[in-house]
This record gives sequence, C-alpha cells and structure tokens, in this order.
Amino acid sequence: MRIVVASSEAVPFSKTGGLGDVASALPKALSLTGHDVALIVPHYPQSYARNPGAPPLNETGVTLRVAVGQRIVEARVLKSQLPGTRVAVYLIDQPGYFDRPGLYVENDQDYRDNCERFVFFSRAVIEAIDRLELSPHVIHANDWQTGLIPALVAIEMRQVAGYEQQASVFTLHNMAFQGRFWHWDMHLTRLDWKYFNWKQMEFFGHLNLLKTGIAFADMITTVSPTYAREIQTPEHSFGLHGALSSRRDDLVGILNGVDTEIWNPATDPFIAQNYSFESVEAGKAMCKAALQKRLGLPVRPDVPLFGSVSRMTGQKGFSLIGQCADVLLDQDVQLVFLGNGDPRYEGLMSQLANDHPNKVSTTIGYDEALSHEIEAGCDLFLMPSEFEPCGLNQMYSLIYGTLPLVRAVGGLADSVIDASDANRTNETANGFSFTDFRGDALFWTICRARSLYADKPAWRRLQRNGMSRDWSWRRSAHEYVRVYERAIASRKRESECEGDDK
Repeated sequence: MRIVVASSEAVPFSKTGGLGDVASALPKALSLTGHDVALIVPHYPQSYARNPGAPPLNETGVTLRVAVGQRIVEARVLKSQLPGTRVAVYLIDQPGYFDRPGLYVENDQDYRDNCERFVFFSRAVIEAIDRLELSPHVIHANDWQTGLIPALVAIEMRQVAGYEQQASVFTLHNMAFQGRFWHWDMHLTRLDWKYFNWKQMEFFGHLNLLKTGIAFADMITTVSPTYAREIQTPEHSFGLHGALSSRRDDLVGILNGVDTEIWNPATDPFIAQNYSFESVEAGKAMCKAALQKRLGLPVRPDVPLFGSVSRMTGQKGFSLIGQCADVLLDQDVQLVFLGNGDPRYEGLMSQLANDHPNKVSTTIGYDEALSHEIEAGCDLFLMPSEFEPCGLNQMYSLIYGTLPLVRAVGGLADSVIDASDANRTNETANGFSFTDFRGDALFWTICRARSLYADKPAWRRLQRNGMSRDWSWRRSAHEYVRVYERAIASRKRESECEGDDK
C-alpha cells in the first residue's frame, strides 16, 4: 500500500508535543510492515537548526506554486529520510510562513496568520503529491493544521483523472485545538462558500478546520478507544460531539504506540544502569540513586519517588497537585517535576522545591536526558490529567517498571489498570488510577500507592504486568492498516456508484 502522511510537525525535524512523536513513529512502523510510506511536513528552519541530530536536507528541484486566497505562493520541496528507515520525508520550504521562532506560537500568542499558513501547507501537500508522482492509495492527515486536506481530496483531487478513488484518513490528537478562525478566512481556502455550513466547515459563525477534516475524511481515527467514546459527548468534544456522533461508524480509536528503540531500559544510553524485567530491582535502584543525587535529593532507597514530565497546565492535573500539596508533603515522599507551561503552575512547582528542598525537585524547561532518567529512576509516575487523548509517558513508565498513577480518562484508562484487590488477584493490575477530578482523590490514590510500595513482591508483580506487554508501534500500525483498508474500500464503492450514475 502507498501511504502519504501529512503532519505539521515530526521528530526529528520539529516538535511541540506528542503529534511530533506520532507523525514519525507511525510511518516508521508502517514501513517496517512492508508499506511504501512518505511523510510531508513544513520546513521550520529555526526549529531544525536547534536540533543538531536532525538528518540532512537535500534539494528535489521541485518548486510549488500554491494558490492561497487571491495569491500564488511559491515554495521549494526539500527531501530527507527518517533515520534508520526507508521513509522519505518531504519538507515544504516557505520561509515567509515557517521561518519563525515557534511552530504555532510566539511569546504565548498564536501567530495571527496561522489559518493562512496551514491552508497553504494543506494545498502544498496536495500539489507536492502530484508533482512528486507519489500516487498514494490513502492520504493520512493529522489535526486541525491539515484538516483542509480531506476536503481538498473530496472536492478537488477526485475530479482529476487517476485520483477518483483517492482515500483520506484524518486523526484527531486533541480536541482542545480545533483551528477556529473568523469566517472571512474561508476565502483563503478557495473552496466554494456553499461548504461553509453547519454540517461541514462552519462552527458557530467561525471557520473550523478540525471540523472540516471530520466532515470530509473517509475514515476518522483518534488516539485511544476511550477517547473515541469520550469525544462523542459534550464534556470532552469542545462542541463537536454532534459532528463526531454523526460519523460514529467511521470513527476508530487506536491507542498510540511507543518507539521502543528510543524508550527501552535495556538499551537506553541516558540512564545510569540498563536493565530488563529480570534485573529491574537492581537496575532501578541504581537509576533511582543516580537521579536523587543529580537533583540534590537525599539518596534514600526506602522513600517512594514520584516523577512527572509534562506540560505544566491545568489539563495535566497540576491544579490537583496544588490542592493536595500541603498534606502530601507531610508524607514521607519525594517528588520530581520536569516541564514548563502555565506560569502559575511553573511558579507553584518551583515554590514547592524551594520550600521543601529535601522532598521536591523542579526543573523548568525540557531536558531529553533527564526525562529518561526520571522514567528509569522513579518508582511512580504522576499523570492526574483532566483529559488525556492518549498519553505516552504512562506507556514509557510501564516499559521502565515505573508504576503510573493516573486519572482514568482517554488513553490513560486504556493502558493503566488499577491495583484494586480484584485486578491484583487476576494479575492484570499495572498501576493506580482514580476517577474524580479532585485533589483529595489524587491524594488518597497516592496514599494507596505508598502503602503497596512497602510490599515488594506485590510491587514486582505490578511491574511485571506492565513490562511484559507489547507497547510498541507494531501493534498500532496493524490497526491503522485496517483503517486504511476500510477507507480505500469505502472510497472504491462510492467511486463505482458515482460511475454508474454518470
């Protein structure tokens, strides 16, 4: 099968969050199963320059002329490759849109021309597919930044000879980010205003690019089965539950995978001692001591060490940590925080570290090596999210024998099985979870985890349950292939019916 994946970011070329990881890991896994995969992303020169490990870029000699509103915008197509794979990466080089300090935001403010930038990128993807003669069976778009692509495929591309059966798949990574713009930006898309209606592109008077992708894609996926159910409800859909419920038969939740070449305690170059399940007790003990020493915490093997690597926002549950911080720090625990985000929560976590230097360490920013050391050195990993489409760190934690402590939403509910008496008896438990989004619910779950931490045989069984499961992208890739096959079959049936009607 020939597949083109379009994304606004992809590791190692650019990244702001989990989308960047998924957009490179999925093509890699699909390629390993024998499919012909190409990835198309914008070229962000400043982001690329900040990553000395990014692979080299080469000229293709292809120049695109892309219509955006009333303008024609030119761009070069550069080429690279995902390291260690056969996946070709095509980068759309348009400095006026993409040579900026941030991908979407600068100084905490969205770029005012974000709609124009990603309308351009979506049209550039379609143009590049044609000019590069990629001829995919399916085009896989991701999030609002490429939400226009399924509409362009359905409205324009299928009118071109040879593309009548072109299928599209659209993945929703986070419903909180929808690409909502004022209605006059509709002219940038160059699509007929008849599509600006409540069923397709319009959302309470605004242009909504996420809704556009939902309306026009042949198949829709999201990043966990539970999240697929949640987003059909008002609580989790950010207003799009009607659009998603109308497509429920075409909506599939697929839990993201993990790149186990990067996240593997047996081979991880960043951690103090490599280990597997057979050596997890000794290996984690060395990693824990090294982490405590690096962060200036007392080196104590007996105290449960909780870690967090996260954006510091309300969505990630930092409000709950704030609610129970005083009573929590009366307990014999240590806490390690790495991340940045809302200045309010950055300040709170930093203040906790200043007030409790023997119990709390806070690092503001991002440090790739330290993130691996936290996964390997901590006993438990905190993810008390208000909502979490999929989450990756809980799966990293399970692989590293670090028990996740999560709120049971989205992908956290699909991957973390609470250490209840029943789940421990049937040997399925691998972590701790709670349901109510309240600080006291988080606190009592932490207390429950602290109590079980003293029972080392029980703790090892929980580690074994997490470490023995396959969390790799191999599993997820096979599920995506089935979705692609459904999209292609659906499009073929529709194309044949359209041919009969002519």
